[in-house]
Amino acid sequence: MKKQPCNTDIYCLTGEAFSKGRSNIEVMRQAIEAGVRTIQYREKDKSRLSMYRECVILRTMTADAGVCFIINDYVDLAMAVSADGIHVGQDDLPVPVIRDLTGGEMVIGLSTHTPDQAREAVRLGADYIGVGPIFKTGTKKDVVDPVGFDYLDFVVSEIDLPFVAIGGIKAHNAETLVRRGAGCLAMITEIVGADDIGTMIRTIRNTMTKGRQS
Repeated sequence: MKKQPCNTDIYCLTGEAFSKGRSNIEVMRQAIEAGVRTIQYREKDKSRLSMYRECVILRTMTADAGVCFIINDYVDLAMAVSADGIHVGQDDLPVPVIRDLTGGEMVIGLSTHTPDQAREAVRLGADYIGVGPIFKTGTKKDVVDPVGFDYLDFVVSEIDLPFVAIGGIKAHNAETLVRRGAGCLAMITEIVGADDIGTMIRTIRNTMTKGRQS
């Protein structure tokens, strides 16, 4: 059975450049120990061999812990390590093509930034969508302008797909997003750049709980 990456609260992405000298392996180990249930491997500037070697280790770690393991962009890498899913952007391979390549075995996520893109994701058969960037973010090159709350509100009310909100999300704004209907939040620097990853994850969860209760 396919794992559902948005059936959780925190969707953690790798970002070794922001990890204060720690490896992706060490950071994700701490995140898993703190209870993160979905991890996406996203690295753009490493060799494919380096990425493969890291993903082999991360696949073992996530499988042993029952954590959903998603790989960004690289369908071949996801297939090579038997990841749970693949997440792609608007300029990557189309969802139906990825579905054919992976034999329907993997969850497929698609980044969206507009209502039309969200509707198209439904039509194409994406399993979930990324919604953002909600706020300005510096962790991705050539990122689109922030979509703000209007697009998030549209997805919450009009799109019948699981989604993860992403882009500039921090502990201090997580409560607001949860109150607006975003149950799954993607974070990079807030987690991987924290001095104490476990404490940061607990802080984020406490903030999200306040949002659900308000």
